[in-house]
Amino acid sequence: MAKMRTVDAAVAILEKEGATEAFGLPGAAINPFYSAMRAHGGIRHTLARHVEGASHMADGYSRAADGNIGICIGTSGPAGTDMITGLYAAQADSIPMLCITGQAPVAKLHKEDFQAVDIESIAKPLTKFAMTILEPGQVPGAFQKAFQLMRSGRPGPVLLDLPIDVQMAEIEFDIDAYEPLPIEKPKASGKQLEKALDLLTAAKHPLIVAGGGIINAGASAQLVELAEILNVPVIPTLMGWGAIPDDHQLMAGMVGLQTSHRYGNETFLQSDFVIGIGNRWANRHTGGLDTYTAGRKFVHIDIEPTQIGRVFSPDLGIASDAGAALDGLLELARERQAAKTLPDYSGWVAECQERKGSLHRKTNFDNVPIKPQRVYQEMNKAFGRDTTYVSTIGLSQIAGAQMLHVFGARKWINAGQAGPLGWTAPAALGVVRGTPDATVVALSGDYDFQFMIEELAVGAQFNLPYIHVVVNNSYLGLIRQSQRGFNMEQNVSLAFENINSPETNGYGVDHIKVAEGLGCKAIRVEDPNDLPAAFDKAKALMGEFKVPVVVEVILEKITNISMGVEINGVNEFEELAETAADAPTAILTKA
Repeated sequence: MAKMRTVDAAVAILEKEGATEAFGLPGAAINPFYSAMRAHGGIRHTLARHVEGASHMADGYSRAADGNIGICIGTSGPAGTDMITGLYAAQADSIPMLCITGQAPVAKLHKEDFQAVDIESIAKPLTKFAMTILEPGQVPGAFQKAFQLMRSGRPGPVLLDLPIDVQMAEIEFDIDAYEPLPIEKPKASGKQLEKALDLLTAAKHPLIVAGGGIINAGASAQLVELAEILNVPVIPTLMGWGAIPDDHQLMAGMVGLQTSHRYGNETFLQSDFVIGIGNRWANRHTGGLDTYTAGRKFVHIDIEPTQIGRVFSPDLGIASDAGAALDGLLELARERQAAKTLPDYSGWVAECQERKGSLHRKTNFDNVPIKPQRVYQEMNKAFGRDTTYVSTIGLSQIAGAQMLHVFGARKWINAGQAGPLGWTAPAALGVVRGTPDATVVALSGDYDFQFMIEELAVGAQFNLPYIHVVVNNSYLGLIRQSQRGFNMEQNVSLAFENINSPETNGYGVDHIKVAEGLGCKAIRVEDPNDLPAAFDKAKALMGEFKVPVVVEVILEKITNISMGVEINGVNEFEELAETAADAPTAILTKA
């Protein structure tokens, strides 16, 4: 056995567990850990400008590819509390992420020492596991347990807090004798899946709701194959978007109050059976449960047993990893296909395709200032099938989800449940780290962009190129729209006359100057006809300089985006598409 510092053992464990991408900020109480990373040399570290930003970078990295676990590292006290929003975003969307904090010496923890905070207690509600490690000999086991928990069952984040004296202590440790703990995931039985398939095939208008658990399980191909064998349409949730390509003939649209398609909602309302796989029945997806559940039976398959029945009681609940369930359903479906006992759903599929071909929102507006719908139309034209979109919250995210197109798993990276403003830019940097050869395009409103705008400098310093589309209406647009119900418009305007940038015409912050001051490239667009050239120029600048490129689009200040409180009562504020020319990039169907 070799004698070494606990931090040297911990870094060796990170490498063996396959977690070698870190984001953070060094400081006094975590410097021993940084010294271990330096000595080891196998952990790449990206220096953030804010610890919350580092946590979102780690989150974005984890979401970017199957099996990724991003690491966020910070010193004691406020570094840990800065990570809390990142932990919440990861926990809410079932994302594995490891946060490591420094801490005051063990003997000082009860003395209100400088930057000593009980981060374990603060983080526990937002993690699968949070621990202040008080004994040096517990360090290897704590890291071992952390990785097992992050990967087992419903994935999620963990936090390990390391007092500085525990970091410096020496222990006996042999990395060759270290083995990762087995990953525990429930698996549906054949009998359970037989019952689920029996319920589906007894229906006339069945649907598959594909949740983010399918993405987490890396099981998108199995989903598509199952849908094709059964010839049953698929409704992806916001977190499951991309599990089936948007242009697949069985992709029936998204359902919900905001990030939804008109044809998706209409198709859902015509269904009589729904099997949800790896989804949570989130409230922005379901709306009122009486409307959502009326006239249809439900099967719910989820990796976390306590999720089943949390929102409403299904007719059949099955605790299972989405991939295992899909594998089992595929085997049964193939058997029934060979025996020619599967129902013919071609008429139902044709109905869904008809709705998908006709119920679209208009995007082809020529207004100046620019209407946001036109921005997404031009993005569809400018960016190809392999584009990975990153977004978080606001009218930009809602309208983007209604009008953009996604063609594969992990091509839509979104903080869906927590929706923290400021998440988009740092998360996009993490996605670039996780998929360096991908075309990454972030989408923000002006306020989301301003929240953590300093992280653009990280992209410039470390050459992490992506395109950041900022739709700027100088408003908190989603909040303004929600205030309509209170007959007010209170504290939502971001506009002011910028004495240093009169060219912003009262839109306030000069994002171009700020982005350029942080080492990035930036373009402002005020005429919709200039959008194609701007996106082409952004791609060229990104390729030439290897830094983030901001494309700021000056929008009309007031736009109401389609949304409602029931899936059968979404308010449409704009004209609807009457001809193909009204929505030239809308996906109709694919034979």
